[in-house]
Amino acid sequence: MDRSGWAVEAQGLVKVFGEHRAVDGVNLNVRAGTIYGVLGPNGAGKTTTIRMLATLLRPDGGSARIFGHDVTKESQIVRQLIGVTGQYASVDESLSAMENLIIFSRLLGLSRTESKRKAESLLEEFSLTEAAKRPLKNFSGGMRRRLDLAASLIAQPPLIFLDEPTTGLDPRTRVQMWETIQKLVKTGSTVLLTTQYLDEADQLADRIAVIDHGRVVAEGTVDELKASVGTSSLHLSVLQPLQMEAARHMVEQVLKVPTSAAYDSGKITAPMANTDQVTDLLIALREAGIPLAEMSVQKPTLDEVFLSITGSGTPNPPASQPQNQTKKAEVANL
Repeated sequence: MDRSGWAVEAQGLVKVFGEHRAVDGVNLNVRAGTIYGVLGPNGAGKTTTIRMLATLLRPDGGSARIFGHDVTKESQIVRQLIGVTGQYASVDESLSAMENLIIFSRLLGLSRTESKRKAESLLEEFSLTEAAKRPLKNFSGGMRRRLDLAASLIAQPPLIFLDEPTTGLDPRTRVQMWETIQKLVKTGSTVLLTTQYLDEADQLADRIAVIDHGRVVAEGTVDELKASVGTSSLHLSVLQPLQMEAARHMVEQVLKVPTSAAYDSGKITAPMANTDQVTDLLIALREAGIPLAEMSVQKPTLDEVFLSITGSGTPNPPASQPQNQTKKAEVANL
């Protein structure tokens, strides 16, 4: 698959449920061979957008193409090019990981021998070999998520949709999933993921679309989105609390910006458009005999970007939920 082309091209996607426009004119362009993040609060339209791109829902307006194929007119071809992993896979809790993967493989047309070989390979790839014969009801949350992803890769699709892939996982398992996702892209896949975790989008995505009320309200790289909400900020702490006012005056004089100070913690904060001014400030403070305990220059956080763009605060990470939850999502290559 051509990594320089477009894996996803969507223009003006619309989906209406009754009087509610769940998706209201979404445009997305995802380059092949990248990780593209779709970020937004609950009910923003993220999952509905993914379901339309994956041919699970028919758009009420607009158009979308997957590797050049129309999702409505060429849905059968599109389904051969994609894999979908939802928050909870449609797997049999009483069967083992090996048995579930073999069933998925057989449903996709693989022979018994090919199905077993594929299952063994995926279990090894996702560090599940030792648990291959264990019933899924005895799996941890992290093991379940890895199995979900393994199932979606049976047909080795060039495009993988991941709908909140690390929901409910502990931090260590989340990082392991991140590494797996990054490895998929290195081996040639394209990944489009939805997430409510800001740090996940920050760590993984080459580009991010922020969706709110069914519309893309911002799109770009992480750095571009951060730059859109303002400049970097300077944070410093003086070694001697009695020098707080002198240090604050010095910062305002050199940077020519207003500052804020937290006298209880001895910290001074100021906006900084030009990081080259740090050198001038350090020289001025040293000449004034004002030693620092610490200093840093920080870019705006993705949390601040989200709050600025949506005006609704950062998304709330979902709490861990029991793995026998009844909510199901389509899984594996369709």
